[in-house]
Amino acid sequence: MHYPAPLTSGSTIAVTAFSSGVASPLHARLELVLGDLARRGFNVLEGCCLREDELHVSAPATQRADELMRFLLDDQVDAIMAPWGGEIAMDLLPLLDWQALKQVRPKWLMGFSDISTVLSAFTSKLGWASAHCTNLMQLSLAQSDPLTVNTFAHLQTPTGEAFTQHNAPFFEQGFSNYAQDSHAVFNLTEPGGWQLLGDDASSTKPVSFQGRLIGGCLDTHMLMYGSEYFDPQSLLNRHPDDKLIFYFENAEQSPTAYYRALQSLKLRGAFEHATGILIGRNAVSGMAGKAFDGETAVKMALGDLSIPVVTGVDISHIAPNLVVINGALAEVSFCGEQWTLVQHLR
Repeated sequence: MHYPAPLTSGSTIAVTAFSSGVASPLHARLELVLGDLARRGFNVLEGCCLREDELHVSAPATQRADELMRFLLDDQVDAIMAPWGGEIAMDLLPLLDWQALKQVRPKWLMGFSDISTVLSAFTSKLGWASAHCTNLMQLSLAQSDPLTVNTFAHLQTPTGEAFTQHNAPFFEQGFSNYAQDSHAVFNLTEPGGWQLLGDDASSTKPVSFQGRLIGGCLDTHMLMYGSEYFDPQSLLNRHPDDKLIFYFENAEQSPTAYYRALQSLKLRGAFEHATGILIGRNAVSGMAGKAFDGETAVKMALGDLSIPVVTGVDISHIAPNLVVINGALAEVSFCGEQWTLVQHLR
């Protein structure tokens, strides 16, 4: 794996919307989080593809790809963030100059949702570690939960060392409306907790597994699996002595589509070299009166696997979010009442 340099005070973060941009009613929130990046000690470099949003994107695909390439080729840039995800970041993938990118210093690419479409491509094609984490528009300094507060702290971890996170006790039911309140923070009121598939919530059975992390938003990853842009085998080729830990979260798929997505990955052999699977909180509520919900989808698709499947993980469109490093060697464990995720940057 190629790990980007740790982020420190004085690092330069470029901001460009390579998927959805930020429409004018949300500019106050954008100004807030950009200012908070500067207050954290970072140099902020704002791109041109950012403050517009039309047909789900900030600009035409060629403009977004050109700006992303410009930041990627600039060795003064240490990290690249988008304001949030979107729908069709996939259209940038064939427009990037992957041969040229083999010659440049790796940068941190950070975020979740449609951002994860791009993260997996960089990990698959270039062996760059990438950070699936809270999106920029959520990363105000006013946030107080430990997972969000420590997002940048974990990205200060030097190559060769490790960092540790634990499951969040509460999560947010719903989403903040930044157009109405540009200073909104998470409202973490719902009891959280990860759970081993097949066990009841009161189980205290210890769990432990290890592998290289790879995954993201299931809505796009189930479509890209088997392509050069989401190729878990590339991780195994780089680290033949290791196996994989997949992580996925459902953003918009109905329960039956969610089931089909997981089942299709299983049928294509995705999990043959996996030691475990982490499933984030499902962002889609089941239809009232319908027994087939997201929980049913996961049980039906993955319940017959002989590896641990952990559900309710803090990887989701429902806040808060872990920092998950694609390509990192991870240890997942449960002992007593707490789940632990340790990631080794090696």
